[in-house]
Amino acid sequence: MPKKFVKEFTVIENSALNATNFLIKVQSDTELPEIKPGQFVNIEIKEAEEIFLRRPFSVFEVDYEKNVISMIVKILGRGSRKLTEIKAGSKLSMVYPLGKTFTYPSADDKILLIGGGSGVAPMLFLAKESGLPVENVDILLGARSKEDHINVDSYKQYANLHYASEDGSLGEKGFVTQHSVFTNNLNTYTKIYACGPDGMMRAIAKEAKAADVFCEVSLENLMACGFGVCLCCIEPTTKGNLCVCTEGPVFNINDLKW
Repeated sequence: MPKKFVKEFTVIENSALNATNFLIKVQSDTELPEIKPGQFVNIEIKEAEEIFLRRPFSVFEVDYEKNVISMIVKILGRGSRKLTEIKAGSKLSMVYPLGKTFTYPSADDKILLIGGGSGVAPMLFLAKESGLPVENVDILLGARSKEDHINVDSYKQYANLHYASEDGSLGEKGFVTQHSVFTNNLNTYTKIYACGPDGMMRAIAKEAKAADVFCEVSLENLMACGFGVCLCCIEPTTKGNLCVCTEGPVFNINDLKW
């Protein structure tokens, strides 16, 4: 198992991407270990005394030259809201890198990456790291409206971008599982990856199984310790009840009791 670190990082940027999503960049004063798509960090929210547990956030980007880790923080509760108020120059205590990564695609794979809500970050990270040509990578992003989507145009160099919004204000109207890329072309993909709300991932898993397509999902269970000690994140699997923070958060759908 990869070595984990507990370290104080310096916040070098906190910028709003829209009303509920913020880009937070933190810098280490020492060299970063290898961090892969699907892995996460656990952050201590020191400014809020009522928040006792660390909060998990997926890694969005890594700049090894500058020793910078970037995260997209979506406001979902008190902890994430408090984190989005942090100022540049502040210190953040993080446990990292945590969890297991996605299975990297092979050179001849055609892949579909599906992200919803806070699950957008690891999908973009995987697209960038996949090493595949653009024509072999489709990203399908879902949100409630155009205002909830973040601008990811810079990722056109890594993938074909597709959007779904519940109100139809960006891309096709409806959920990601109702998008034509998902409903019409599932059998053309050799691998499907997803991260987002539980209901979304279960629906994707059901269709992927029916189409007999390899599929991995990154679960968003509450992960407080990151070491498998607190047992907050237990998930029933075909191999028994496993801690998502140590045995995941990435799982093959065939290993989940869905």
